[in-house]
Amino acid sequence: MLSRTFFVIIANFAFLCSNIAEAQSEAVSQDQERHFLQLALDCVDREYPNKISHVLQSDTDALTPRALHPAFYGCFDWHSAVHGHWLIVRLLRGGLDAEAELAATTALDAHLNTAAIAGEVAYFQAEGRASFERPYGLAWLLQLGAELREWDDPRARRWSQALAPLEAVIADRYRSWLPNLAYPVRIGTHNQSAFGFALALDWARTAGDAELEGMLVDATLRFHREDRACPIRYEPSGEDFLSPCLMEADLMRRVLDQADFAAWLTGFLPDIPHDGSADWLEPGVVLDASDGKLVHLDGVNLSRAWNLEAIADSLPADDPRRDSLMAASARHAASGIASVTGDDYAGGHWLASFATYLVTGRALDIPR
Repeated sequence: MLSRTFFVIIANFAFLCSNIAEAQSEAVSQDQERHFLQLALDCVDREYPNKISHVLQSDTDALTPRALHPAFYGCFDWHSAVHGHWLIVRLLRGGLDAEAELAATTALDAHLNTAAIAGEVAYFQAEGRASFERPYGLAWLLQLGAELREWDDPRARRWSQALAPLEAVIADRYRSWLPNLAYPVRIGTHNQSAFGFALALDWARTAGDAELEGMLVDATLRFHREDRACPIRYEPSGEDFLSPCLMEADLMRRVLDQADFAAWLTGFLPDIPHDGSADWLEPGVVLDASDGKLVHLDGVNLSRAWNLEAIADSLPADDPRRDSLMAASARHAASGIASVTGDDYAGGHWLASFATYLVTGRALDIPR
């Protein structure tokens, strides 16, 4: 097993060493991606340990994870299984060596097929499951769907066709939820609404679902257009893996034009430095990576890194805040990537998905 120290070295090469040769940098990236892929392949078929978020209506509902979720039963919980599949698709789409490509394709064929997805749809349609995995797991399922829809490959079309009935169910869940959501959910864990809105909005634009796109844009502006002075100095909380302030800004860049977003950001995060410094936002610290809640802070470093980079990318080229945003992003990325060792399943079952979202530039590669 590769040590955490090894990944500190890799992260420093990837993000901090400006004089590294291009060929060496590419080799580091390939090493990272192979490691991330293996972590996902190791968990999508691993049924136990498993944390089931499941309401029982009777004794007959007491079933194994695989029986409840024929496609997404691995990786400790449903949402982690979903974004583990997204990770595999993302890296496969980007290109893998022949051995890795075969392993990835085989895994996806076993899970993203008509029979398995029909079982997932049946689960969602049963009594008492209207809020299941809302919004975090739902958002990742739509992200998986968007990735497949964007990829012009016969395998992707096959998997996308199989997934489509579940996408439709989840899009309908958003349509029924949004009119009843009176307030945003401003936390740093699964129930955060900004993250759930952002990935769902990306899917709606990719899929051409104008109705859902309009509902998400309207709700985003209603909740956040007048937000000011987000207290980012209070972050992170002890179990955060998403930044409430930065994820909201990452959402708002999707719905405002460049000039409006730059002005909104001034009021929302007024203390972003203009001097290119990185130490204005400290990375989260994990003291026990075997604790499933405390290890969330490794994830907050990865998600902050992609938030900061995407926010900078959405500003005008001459905006004086860009350098400090990018410097803080690099600092968080180095810390976050160093944590993706797989030494403990508490983080090993999910951190690679966040790292892949970051290193493959998915935050920058979204429909406008």
